Amino acid sequence: MTKTEPSNMERRSGVALWRQIADRIRQGIAAGTLGEDDRLPPELVLSERFGVNRHTVRAAISALVQEGVLRAEQGRGTFIERRQRLTYPISARTRFSAGLEGQARDRRGSLLAHATEPAKARVAEALDLAEGAPVIRLETLSEADGRPVSRAASWFDAKRFAGFEAAFADTGSITLALKRFGVDDYFRKSTLVSARHADAADLADLKLSPGAIVLVAVAVNVDTDGRPIQFAETRFAADRVELTVQS
Repeated sequence: MTKTEPSNMERRSGVALWRQIADRIRQGIAAGTLGEDDRLPPELVLSERFGVNRHTVRAAISALVQEGVLRAEQGRGTFIERRQRLTYPISARTRFSAGLEGQARDRRGSLLAHATEPAKARVAEALDLAEGAPVIRLETLSEADGRPVSRAASWFDAKRFAGFEAAFADTGSITLALKRFGVDDYFRKSTLVSARHADAADLADLKLSPGAIVLVAVAVNVDTDGRPIQFAETRFAADRVELTVQS
């Protein structure tokens, strides 16, 4: 293996060296240049390869173990966790449970927090409300087979959906909660997908380590009459989920 000299390491502002090494290990696994027989090379070999000390490599490996990319076995070494990413479709009929059907046995949502608040400009525009109108904000977590895959903030018109937080807490599903308010069907009007580093809330709830990447889907859902019913920003753990756009 060739050694990367320290002078060639990218000293990016705000990105810790161990995080850069974690990213390079991840890239090496994806490219097939690391992990012969699914076993990661020893820390000493990796430290020489990347031109950093073993403490930095150890921190990088620890982060990747926490994120589910690697698996540490005492006395045997560190192994690549070959768990396949979930494929989540982005379409006009996107539903969390239906989207992961056949990929996970158990799919559930839980309520992290909720509040009634005045709509900020972007929320008001998305829901076709006056700025400052009351909206219900839900912070939710979605899991597949006990593993957190996405964290979302969703807003609803507080007048039309008064008590929506209780309906979601009871059902664990946006779709089932909407049915209680007479919305039997709905459609995705728009979706904007981007990527960024996970923030503190993402790290805690999705069980990620600092510097991890999340895929962000900002969406507006409408009922069958075309009235906006939900504005949502969903963060997916990029190592666990890939988004596919369907017509």
